[in-house]
Amino acid sequence: MSESTRTKLRRFYDAMYKALGPQRWWPGDSPTEIIVGAILTQNTNWGNVERAIANLKAAGLLDWVALRDVAPVRLAEQIRPAGYFNVKARRLKNFVDWLWRKYGGDLDRIAATGLTTLRAEVLAIDGIRRETADSILLYALNRPSFVVDAYTARIARRHGLKAKDYHELQAIFEQNLPRDLAMFNEYHALIVAVGKQYCRPTARCDGCPLARFPHDEKA
Repeated sequence: MSESTRTKLRRFYDAMYKALGPQRWWPGDSPTEIIVGAILTQNTNWGNVERAIANLKAAGLLDWVALRDVAPVRLAEQIRPAGYFNVKARRLKNFVDWLWRKYGGDLDRIAATGLTTLRAEVLAIDGIRRETADSILLYALNRPSFVVDAYTARIARRHGLKAKDYHELQAIFEQNLPRDLAMFNEYHALIVAVGKQYCRPTARCDGCPLARFPHDEKA
């Protein structure tokens, strides 16, 4: 990509960070909680996920042994607040099965696996989508894999960062930013904050940190 794209992305980051400050995202007390949250947050809001995680904590189910051993029907009941609870229980179980089969249920053993291989493994888990996989890699497993979500796509489109699909948009960020875990983490978190407050389906540009940059609020 061109130098102008690198400059644009850096200016976006600086403007968002100056206006909003550090986001301290992803919420979660442990890598296990972050992974579970990333899987549960598909097609729901974070408040519902928090209620589901609170249920798992109260039931003593928020560790890999308990998640391996719990019956799917009980797991589904505990995560009911997150919606689509039967589907999400299967997805959680699929991730847990992979973790035990490949790494003996120990996240620390994943450290020796390269990012490309690990991302392919996580994406091969039934029900784990690209955004979820990259959220797990970045926020729980400390790998510099940039997360692309609906907010990222909308902001990019309105500000002239053209991409035909998830992979191409992810590459724009990964190829034009330092390959830095903290930068990827904070950048995506700032995008989420701007997307929630300003860059909605109907744009609210007044006060947006990115409003001073050329944009098409209807894109």
